Amino acid sequence: MPRAVADSGENLDADNIAQCNMDRGAHQQQHGYKVGSPPNKGILTEFASAVKETLFADEPMRRYKDQPRSKKLWLALQHVFPVFDWGRQYTLAKFKGDLIAGLTLASLVIPQDIGYAKLANLPPEIGLHSSFVPPLIYALMGTSRELAMGPVAAISLLLGTLLQEEIDPKKNPLDYKRLAFTATFFAGVTQAALGFCRLGFIIEFFSHAAIVGWMAGAAITIALQQLKGFLGIAKFTKNTDIVSVMKSWNWQTILIGASFLTFLLVAKYIGKKNKKFFWVPAIAPLISVVISTLFVYITRADKHGVAIVKNLKKGINPPSASLIFFTGPYLLKGFKIGVVAGMISLSEAIAVARTFAGLNDYQIDGNKEMLALGTMNVVGSMTSCYIATGGFARSAVNCMAGCKTPVSNIVMSTVVLLALQWITPLFKYTPNATISSIIISAVLNLIDYESAYLIWKVDKLDFMACLGAFLGVIFSSVEYGLLIAVAMSLIKVLLHVTRPRTALLGNLPRTIIYRNIEQYPEATKVSRMLIVRVDSSIYFTNSNYVKERILRWLRDEEEHQKEQKSPKIEFLVVDLSPVNDIDTSGIHAFKELFGTLEKRKIQLIFANPGVVVIQKLRLAKFTEHIGEEKICLTVADAVKKFAPQSTENV
Repeated sequence: MPRAVADSGENLDADNIAQCNMDRGAHQQQHGYKVGSPPNKGILTEFASAVKETLFADEPMRRYKDQPRSKKLWLALQHVFPVFDWGRQYTLAKFKGDLIAGLTLASLVIPQDIGYAKLANLPPEIGLHSSFVPPLIYALMGTSRELAMGPVAAISLLLGTLLQEEIDPKKNPLDYKRLAFTATFFAGVTQAALGFCRLGFIIEFFSHAAIVGWMAGAAITIALQQLKGFLGIAKFTKNTDIVSVMKSWNWQTILIGASFLTFLLVAKYIGKKNKKFFWVPAIAPLISVVISTLFVYITRADKHGVAIVKNLKKGINPPSASLIFFTGPYLLKGFKIGVVAGMISLSEAIAVARTFAGLNDYQIDGNKEMLALGTMNVVGSMTSCYIATGGFARSAVNCMAGCKTPVSNIVMSTVVLLALQWITPLFKYTPNATISSIIISAVLNLIDYESAYLIWKVDKLDFMACLGAFLGVIFSSVEYGLLIAVAMSLIKVLLHVTRPRTALLGNLPRTIIYRNIEQYPEATKVSRMLIVRVDSSIYFTNSNYVKERILRWLRDEEEHQKEQKSPKIEFLVVDLSPVNDIDTSGIHAFKELFGTLEKRKIQLIFANPGVVVIQKLRLAKFTEHIGEEKICLTVADAVKKFAPQSTENV
């Protein structure tokens, strides 16, 4: 019905007003409709429906209906390995795009992975290992075309910080590496379990605002950590005078670091200004490594205090399943670290995948993504890799380079394999200052000041979560920053749940539309009637607040009417259009409200209760308590029925 739609809380527009003006004559006649409720369902039916809507909203079994067994097996195989689906339409033209994207990606990730492994306090070759095996697994199981797999800066820092609290990487490097593989294993198990059990909604507790703040804090922490390698400080001095401090610096190292950081930032600026030159910032890190390595080798700058990478083991990933702690005291520690790092990396990868899917007009399957990410990290933990995920920077390069399918990950992985087999010894003379410059250049993208400013403008409470996470990382640690981020997000949810919005409604002149008088100042209040809208479901967490807020609206309005010497309020209309659900505490609060109003000789009226709400109100016999005639289809019906004189000029 047009009137029911008009009262649903949608924004006002010209067509709506015109339609209401055309229909107002017909509305004056009694339409005869009442608020209906569906037939009662059995408890098992209701439970099954709730489970289906929560866990199987996408109806994953629908495609198997009425299919022969062979077809069902093939569909199941496609579900687990989407490559069998999109692979049937793969063409040479798509491969050309994937080849260029994969080669471009490899030039970016090879130098980055060496630096990210250092952030995690792991040998540099493990960073390269993590861009070899995981991308291959993801290419078979993932649903995103653009997501590029491998280590990322923030997760590397988080993992390194948490692992270092348990084991000193310098005193006990083997156990440290074993704990890293253990954490990676449990990160993968966590991710796969969330996908298999269809519990991906859990990661939504990491709000966008909190992640923005946490990432920015992590970026600054990473950049500050790189100053030691950037300035060539071999040993910190205890002297406080500036001359002694500067003597601990190495000017050759500073010159190398500053030169290549400038080069990387200029390359990034060129790529940002002109999208045609996206490849410039992508290959700039590799160019920096090649040139700086040749420079150090020719000049033997390493003999003059320039720190270099030194030994980088060649060869493909050795098996590491036997190194994972499946027993002993480090099992639980690895599990805890893995769950935390796995959840954060999963949140980042899903957010990046959704972003690029939206840009390119297709959809990803979140549960399949979780299963793919989990599987690749479980396999990675058994092949000398640490936690890999889909980073925004490398995925953006993959997208701009023209990737068409996840095959670009296979191309990148193949190039990394070749580098591991034959090129890694050449990185021996790569200066640490260059690696530090690459990391600093990369993490600057994590400081998203534009998003932070937008969050400040749109939602101050969201900004507090963003700022809290940022300051937590800067002044405490990455794990405390993460804890603050989650806590602030949960506090915001609790505030919205426990303190829902309510609004005072008025009639827009010459229409039958009732809207918030704050949003529409021209809306007029109805004589002898107070109309209040509740903008949330009513549960035990907010039922008492809703009751008290409605009574406060009533008290304020009565005081205002005494000052204006207006007629006394006789009716309180509660618009339940936005209320999706109500529990027994909510019904009890309405009973208390009804009792309070009855003593003051004010009648309680409900307008437009939803299907679940009216069903529960009738099961609780509350509708009998206040009278079925007090349950109206729309606010306009309630006004016409109980204050007809207010509709005479409509």
